[in-house]
Amino acid sequence: MALNDEVDKSEYKKLSQQEVDEILDSHELFLKGTRGGERAKFGMMDLSYLDFSGRDLSRADMVGTIMANCELENTKLAEANLFACDLRHAVLVRANLDRADLRGACLAGANLTLASLVDCDMRDGVLLRSGAKGDLMPMNKNEATPGMEKAKVRGADMSGAKVSDSIIVQTDLTDCNLKNAKFVRANLSLSNLTGCNLEGTDFTDANLSGAVFHGAIFTGTTLDGADLSGADLIGAMFDNVDFSKVDLSDAKVAKSLEAVDLSLKEIISQHASWMKTNGKEGRRATFSKRDLSNQNLSGVNLSAADFSLATMKGADLSKSECLMTDFSYCDLRGAVFSRADLRGAKFSRANLTNANLVAVDLSEVMVSTRAGGGEWRANLDNAKLKGALLNGANLKNADFTKCDFTEADLRDADFRGSLLTDAIFTGADMRGAQFENTDRRGAIGLPKAFEEDEDDD
Repeated sequence: MALNDEVDKSEYKKLSQQEVDEILDSHELFLKGTRGGERAKFGMMDLSYLDFSGRDLSRADMVGTIMANCELENTKLAEANLFACDLRHAVLVRANLDRADLRGACLAGANLTLASLVDCDMRDGVLLRSGAKGDLMPMNKNEATPGMEKAKVRGADMSGAKVSDSIIVQTDLTDCNLKNAKFVRANLSLSNLTGCNLEGTDFTDANLSGAVFHGAIFTGTTLDGADLSGADLIGAMFDNVDFSKVDLSDAKVAKSLEAVDLSLKEIISQHASWMKTNGKEGRRATFSKRDLSNQNLSGVNLSAADFSLATMKGADLSKSECLMTDFSYCDLRGAVFSRADLRGAKFSRANLTNANLVAVDLSEVMVSTRAGGGEWRANLDNAKLKGALLNGANLKNADFTKCDFTEADLRDADFRGSLLTDAIFTGADMRGAQFENTDRRGAIGLPKAFEEDEDDD
C-alpha cells in the first residue's frame, strides 16, 4: 500500500531536497562549533524519498519525522532523536545510529546491513497529542507500527541496544552482534539470527517462536520465560546458559548419537563400503544435526560425509581423511584435526575456536572428469578460528572470506592463492606464514608488510 494511503500527512511540512541540504550544511557547522551553525530540527516534517547519504545528522531532532524510503547510506545519526520516526524501507546501510533514540520508530522493511546501533534505544513508544476534549491520543491513527518487521539487519552491531517490547517479526539479523542487548518481551518470531553473538543478551519473556539460530553463540544468555516453540537451535553453541526457566520441548535441537538406529562403528563401515564402490553399496555417513561431542574418529576415512549442523565439541578427527566433507555450521570448538586430510572440505560458518588443525591439508582437490572435473577448493567462509592452531597447515587456494583468525597460531601456514577478503587476523601469530597471490581486500590485522604488498599490486 502506498505511503499516502497509510499516513495522513496533512499535518506534516514537506521539504524539498534543496531545502534539506541547506539545513544539513548549517547542522554540520553546528556540530563543528562553527559560528552560524544551527542544529537541524526536522520534527513532524515529511522528508520521504530524500537523500541524506554520507551526511552528518548526529544529535539532530527528528521526532515524528516521516523518512520513509530515504537514502541514508553511511549517514551519521549518532545520538539523534528519532522518536516515533517513520523509517519504513529506508536504506541505512553502514549508517551510524549509536546511542540514538529510536523508541517507537518504524523500521519495517528497512535495510540496516552493517549499521552500527550500539547502545541505541529501540523500545516501544507512541507519539501523543492533545485531542479536542483535552485527552491524549496517538498522533495518527494509522501511524506506522513501531519495530523492525521484515527489516534486513545483516552484520549490524546492536551491542547494548534496548529493544524490549519491540516487534521484530521475520527480520534478517544474520551475523549481528547482539552482545548485552535487551530483548525483554520482544517479538522476534520467524526471524533469522544465524551466526549472531548473543553473549549476555536478555530474551526474558521474548517470543522466539520459529526463529533460526544456526551457528549463534549463546554465552550467559538469559532465556527465562522465552517462547522457543519451533525455534531452530541446531548448530547453536551454548555456554553458561540457564535452561531451568525455559521450555525447549518444542524447539529443534541436535539429537544424540544414541537416537540413530545404527552404531557409530556400523555407520563408518557402511560409509567405507559406499566410498569403495562409488556409491553402489553401503551408505553415505550422515551425521547432520547430531551430537558427536568428544567422539573419537581419529584415522577414519569420512570423505564426502555430511556433518552439517552437528555438535562436535572436543571430537578427535586427527589423521582422518575428510576430502569434500561437509562441516558447515558445525560446533567444533576444541576439536582435533591435526594432520588430517581436509582437501575440498566445507567449514562454512563452522566454529573452530581453539581447535587443533596443526599440519592439516585444506588445499583444493581435483575432481574427476565424470563428476564435472576441475578443482574443488576448501570453503571456510564466515568460520570462527579464534585461538585455533594452524601452524604448518596447507591452506592454499582456500576460501577464508570473513573468517576470524583472532589470536590463532598461523606460524608457517601456507595461504598462497587463498581468498582472505574481510578476514580478521587481530593478534594472530603469522611468523613464517606465506600470503603471496592472496585476495586481502578488507582484511584486518595483517602485518604492514603484507598490506604494502597489496597496495603495490
